Amino acid sequence: MRGIIQLLTLITIGVSLFWFGYSLFAGQWTVIRCQLKDRSLLKNRLKQRAASSSPGDPQVCPVCSSPLEKGDLIKTLAFPSISGGQERLMHIRGCINCLEGHFQRSCPVCGNSLNDEGILVARMFERPRRHPHVHVLGCSRCRRLGIM
Repeated sequence: MRGIIQLLTLITIGVSLFWFGYSLFAGQWTVIRCQLKDRSLLKNRLKQRAASSSPGDPQVCPVCSSPLEKGDLIKTLAFPSISGGQERLMHIRGCINCLEGHFQRSCPVCGNSLNDEGILVARMFERPRRHPHVHVLGCSRCRRLGIM
């Protein structure tokens, strides 16, 4: 009798370990496959939309010219105004698409490609009761050389 109980206990433990291992690994691989599939579909959709956009259009990243979805943000750093006026200097790093390397980063002024540390220098004009207006002056490379 004692041997049968031990055998049933070992079988129960073995089946539960097999079920746990299968659900852990098979379920994990399924999630990874779905994420890779979704990521490739997202890249294809972004590339199709980027072909029809230019850097000056609204809701377009000035660094990589990729269209921005609702809620997408551009990583920027705006400095306080020295004279207390409506004009501020700002640095633009880019959107999530170009910072992660999905699109080529380039300066809209000189056309040079930007590396990962490259930024765009811009002026931001704050307007009452309207969105601010941003005017890109150039990249960190062409602004240093004085090319405009």
